[in-house]
Amino acid sequence: MPQSITPITIDIDGTEYTGTLDTSRIAASFAAQLPLTLSFEDYGRQEKIAPLPTAPDTSDAPASSSAPVGAIAYYAPANSIVLYYASVGSFAGIMPIGTFDDPAGLQGITTDFTATIRIAD
Repeated sequence: MPQSITPITIDIDGTEYTGTLDTSRIAASFAAQLPLTLSFEDYGRQEKIAPLPTAPDTSDAPASSSAPVGAIAYYAPANSIVLYYASVGSFAGIMPIGTFDDPAGLQGITTDFTATIRIAD
């Protein structure tokens, strides 16, 4: 049976952002850890990044990739999940796993924050 995308919500102080995880092994491994409450900080005015408690299975992930606006990715060198609100070039260790809606809303958050990521009902 083919895998399907996994709808998720990202709750930041009562505001819910929606997104989806793709059908890759790494995305499924990340989804298996949900729900997770993570502490995010801004990095380079292009992304929000939070360390993960457990690294996902990256056995089928590319060695490097780019991340467009609205991408959700695992960044292996920092064992972190990243929400991109600006495009970044291709870097080793970026492993896209899905997308989220409203990158502009996320960009507007100027302080560190805690978010809960869960599989949508």
